[in-house]
Amino acid sequence: MILPHISFAESDELTDEEIKNMRMALYQKAEAISQIPWYYYAAIDQYERNIHDEYASNTGIIGITFPKEMWNGITNPNLNDKQHQTSTGLFNGKGADGDGDNITDRTNDEDIIQAMVNWMTQQGLSKQDLKIALWKYFKRELSVQTIMNMAKVYKAFQTLELENNAFPLPKGYNYSYRNTWGDPRGFGGRRIHEGTDIFANYGVPVRSTSYGVVELKGWNRYGGWRIGIRDIHNIYHYYAHLNGYEKDIKVGKVVKPGDVIGYVGATGYGPKGTSGKFPPHLHYGMYKDNGETEYSFDPYPYLRRAEANH
Repeated sequence: MILPHISFAESDELTDEEIKNMRMALYQKAEAISQIPWYYYAAIDQYERNIHDEYASNTGIIGITFPKEMWNGITNPNLNDKQHQTSTGLFNGKGADGDGDNITDRTNDEDIIQAMVNWMTQQGLSKQDLKIALWKYFKRELSVQTIMNMAKVYKAFQTLELENNAFPLPKGYNYSYRNTWGDPRGFGGRRIHEGTDIFANYGVPVRSTSYGVVELKGWNRYGGWRIGIRDIHNIYHYYAHLNGYEKDIKVGKVVKPGDVIGYVGATGYGPKGTSGKFPPHLHYGMYKDNGETEYSFDPYPYLRRAEANH
């Protein structure tokens, strides 16, 4: 099934709002074709936008980027981005014609979305079917989990406008911090400090800095009581040494910037329940997933920007 063609201008002529509206139109078109809710396509597209430096899309509106050999067919001698759909089908390519011109164009947003519709519907329409389709495409469990959680965020807020952020501690409380990312740490063996320590009194509320989903909650011998939240930019936000959790926080919960998730403490550096081996503070870390590996990066500049808008 192909729905009416959607006409797009070049993305450098458009405002951010117009680009998001055009993305939403494509996601909703995909939903109408497949009966898979739009927020799954939004999550796949956002995930791929996060992991690619360059997109196949000639407008930059869509981030989904099929590898050429997958699009055209692995044995296809023609590596051009644009081919007649008969040629693509002959070599079992996954490229599709989404705008009715009989051409499978790897750079065309509607063809890209149609190809992803075809891919996502090959297993079935249940949540488990979608996870299997994602696994076959990305072949990585963290990618599947991240996309499913992104879909939960888009479903919860029903918008693509999810760029706000927050400083992890609320106004009205005394705190201090400096850039300590990369400093040496000795407990548990030589290692570097993968975060920024924000010193504050026991019990000061700790807030989510982003939209995201609680991915981890519990005890760690280094971080004590801690929470991990992954946002829609493939960034994992790590909050450690907590004194306790907000009562409704659990793994799988969708959060937004400013939601209280726990309270400043001094837990960690020992077996479960250890506390008081250092002054109370929040350890805040950020980890980026690039689709292949996850790595720590310096959260200090992010914190300073969030604090400026506090």
